Amino acid sequence: MHDFLLAKEIVDEILKIVDDRQLSSVVSVKIEIGQIALAHDGHAEHVEDISIDNLKFGIVGIAKKTLLKDTKFNIIKTTGKNWQIVEMEAE
Repeated sequence: MHDFLLAKEIVDEILKIVDDRQLSSVVSVKIEIGQIALAHDGHAEHVEDISIDNLKFGIVGIAKKTLLKDTKFNIIKTTGKNWQIVEMEAE
């Protein structure tokens, strides 16, 4: 479930960038993701390791009804507790 919520957050952020830059298409997006703190309260036991496969499945599912339907998503596991868009190929 948390993977899906994060997928929604990521798609929303990409669509915001698309809108801000007035892009017509997005060919690919590279995302780095670390551990995501669910409770954001600083307790180590409240940190979840997000499944890359589940996250990608969620992103593709959400994106299929948007401008991102043909976008290739490259998700890379990294250190840290956040996610970030590190590269986006778009027109």
